[in-house]
Amino acid sequence: MIKDMKAFLKGLALAVTFAGILILIFSPVFGPDREGKPRNGLQYSDSLFNRLAKGSSYFIPKLKEEKLAGLSSEPVSISVKLKEYKGADPEKDAKLMDNAVRVLTISGARAQAAGDRINITGDLKALLDRALADSDSMYHNEGAQMAARYSAEEKDAKALLRAWWNILESSVKELQKQGKNKEAEVVSQVNKKAVEPAYNFYKIQAQKVSERAFTLLGVLVFYVAYTLWWGFAIYFMFEGLGLSTKKAKVKKEV
Repeated sequence: MIKDMKAFLKGLALAVTFAGILILIFSPVFGPDREGKPRNGLQYSDSLFNRLAKGSSYFIPKLKEEKLAGLSSEPVSISVKLKEYKGADPEKDAKLMDNAVRVLTISGARAQAAGDRINITGDLKALLDRALADSDSMYHNEGAQMAARYSAEEKDAKALLRAWWNILESSVKELQKQGKNKEAEVVSQVNKKAVEPAYNFYKIQAQKVSERAFTLLGVLVFYVAYTLWWGFAIYFMFEGLGLSTKKAKVKKEV
């Protein structure tokens, strides 16, 4: 059965060590997470890449300087249906609508719920400035500060920011219908580059790639090496069993 014992044993050794490292990767020995719970290698690498991704996603100052500064303070009037208002869960829809009206009203706009829509009148530049301020607080993990602006508790901070996302996401097409393409573009940029990262990375500690360059390089090199490790294990075991990708020698006729 085994044609080349030396090759087979080499492949088997690689496979066994590969499995041993795999068990180690899935073991909770990579330090605690932010809640103090032990984490495995996958959770550690996921946390690392999330921190680095957050560190590369801070565009709020640039948005204020390059996008918001170019908008006029002329009032706009639009009627929007919130993106996540589905009508299937009345309680969830009502909470979303209440949060949307709250952030708009306290931010200086007139907002009135009408069925599944909100009629909004206000200074778009001032509203976007508030959305950026809230996103900035959430990006820096200061949910209590953001929630306090709306007389809410810290646990409600993400729901309030999600309301901003719904408002802005739903406003883009309505502004485009009114021919306000420049305003629509700014709204879209604020939502994608400020509100979304602040929401998705809330409670994650941001880090720059330059601060963890060696760790990042080590993880990437390990990933490549570990992939090749398994490939060579299979290769040598198959070679030991007599299965090879080499061309068979052509027999010469006498």
